[in-house]
Parts: sequence; structure tokens; C-alpha cells
Amino acid sequence: MQHIHTAFKLNGCSYNKEELKVKAQQFSISTLIFEQYIGLFLLEWLSDKSKIEVQSSGSTGVPKKILLKKQHMVNSAVATGAFFQLMPNSTVLHCLPSNFIAGKMMLVRALHLGFSIDCIEPSSKPLNNILKRYDFSAMVPLQVQNSIEKLSQIKTLIVGGTPMSYQLKKRLVACNTKVYETYGMTETCTHIALKKIENKSIANDQFVTIDNVHVTMDKRDCLVINAPAISDITIVTNDIVALHSSQAFTWLGRYDNVINSGGVKLFPEQIEKIIAKYFTQSFLIAGLPDEQLGQKLAFIVEGDTTILETQKKLQTINELGKFQIPKEIVFLPVFARTANGKVQRAKTLEMVVKDLNLE
Repeated sequence: MQHIHTAFKLNGCSYNKEELKVKAQQFSISTLIFEQYIGLFLLEWLSDKSKIEVQSSGSTGVPKKILLKKQHMVNSAVATGAFFQLMPNSTVLHCLPSNFIAGKMMLVRALHLGFSIDCIEPSSKPLNNILKRYDFSAMVPLQVQNSIEKLSQIKTLIVGGTPMSYQLKKRLVACNTKVYETYGMTETCTHIALKKIENKSIANDQFVTIDNVHVTMDKRDCLVINAPAISDITIVTNDIVALHSSQAFTWLGRYDNVINSGGVKLFPEQIEKIIAKYFTQSFLIAGLPDEQLGQKLAFIVEGDTTILETQKKLQTINELGKFQIPKEIVFLPVFARTANGKVQRAKTLEMVVKDLNLE
């Protein structure tokens, strides 16, 4: 059974192990889904099992079950606490679903490091009814975007799940809150690298790893993670990076998303980063089948606007290179998304291919 810090509080109440098991049991049969997830996780955490089964989000493929060692999760929590200098009795707002790793790790940090954690129902506007100030919280970009006016209530905020838009980062620079973009995955017990959002980081996308994490690249230029405190194996990712040192890198995009257009390799995420400065609608850059080029660059927009208006806007973006200008514009009413709001690139592209009869 896992250690519970004596300073740990859940929604303002202190618990020993037996009391917390009772509370977890009550949560697990709650009529509120978010409380059920919290209760089920706490019961699993307080059991004698040495591992926790966690499901990946499915944003980059089919969701899969992953077994994580509880000790690795504790080590990750300790590293986060050390990085942000979070002490026992720190106040924490938990507004993420606890059926995914990010939400589970918020609870582990509180349990092991002795935080006072308030759990609220996850929503796109988590601070709407919050009057209290907190030392620490974690959100996804949509939650941050909808909380800008009240973000000063959070002293330190980590943001993950999907990259933040250029416009959002610009707005965050003016906030008093210390905001950090994260890089990580289920296999690494959430983040293994962080990037503070400030004026210089909007242009400089360099992530710095937390303690005891070192990175290299494989022959594909994909990130390889060596983190013995949180993983027994070296983790080989499909994330193409520019490596600056063994503890710093810039994320360029997913290996599986690279577009080969007439022999020219194009990274959709990098093109999206440029275009995002000028478009507020959700969009994707993708490769569509083309007889001459093999793949042609397509600009896929969620919602509706006119092709002419979109073309004009794209042509005014001087930062786009010759081959980075989309050759086709496609409108899709709604993108495919995971349960926690991440755009599913592959599924969305399948919808486009089907709509255009390109199968």
C-alpha cells in the first residue's frame, strides 16, 4: 500500500489510509463520472499492486493500455515537486479527468508530496466558479484559453495534451501566472520536459528536461528518452526533434505525419505553427493523394469560410516557404477528437479522404 503524506488533504479534509479507502469507495459509486474516476484510481493506488493500468489518449493512434510502476509515478511526482519547488501544504486545483495519466498524476503528487488538492468537475471553463487562489494546477490549452481573465488565481500552471497556439502564448506572456508548456506521454508518467512561456519562448520552442532525464536522437531524427527513474526501458518516440543537448530539444513534428510532396519532405506541425499566427479557426495541414506529386499539401479547416478568402489569407503569409503553401483547401464541419478534446489527425484525415472520394 502506498505512502500518504501527513499533510495531504482532499477537498479540504485530511485522511489516513483507511479513511481514504472509505472515501475512495464512496467516490467510485458517485453519480458524478469525474468522482468515479477519482475513486477508482485511489482504490487502485491504495491496493497492494505494484503497477497501475493506464490508457493512452489515442490522439496519435489507437488508445492502448499501459502498465506503469507506482514507484515510477512517485519518482515523476517528486521530480515535478522539485522543479517547481512545491512544498507540503501547497494548494492544488485538479480540473483534469482522472481516467488519463495527467489527471492521475495530479492525485499522485498530492498524495505523496502532501498537497491540499481540490477536485472539481473537468470542464472547458474550470475557473468560472473558483474564488480561491492556488499554488499549482494543470490544464489543457482549451481550458487555459477560457480562463485567461482569472488565470492570476493560479501561481504556477502546466499545460499539456496538445500544443498551444501562437495567439494563446502571446496572451499568456502578459499574465502574472508562471505558465509552462509540457512534453510527455503516458509511458513517461506525463511530462519529462518543460518550457516556460515568456516573450523569448514564443519564437524559441526549446524544451528542457527535468532531473535524471537525458535525450538523444535515432536515425530518423526522432527523440529517444533515457529516464531510468520513470521507465525501465529506453523510450523511442515518433517525435522528430532538433537536439540541442542531452537535456534540451525542439519538437518539430510526428514522424508518421511527414508529407513527401514530389520528393520534398514537409513537416505539417511546423507549417501549422506559422499559419496559426494568422488563423483562429481549428485547422490541420495534411498530405492528400496526388498523381504527380504523390502527396499534395492540403489546408483542412474546421467549420466554414470561403475558399477565396482563405486563399488570399494564406498568400499573405511571407514566412511560408515555396513548398509550404497549401495546394488545396478543404472544409470539414467537425474534426475527430478524443474524449479529452485532442484532435485525432489520422481519423480527421480519413474523413476528408472519404468526403473527397480519394479512397
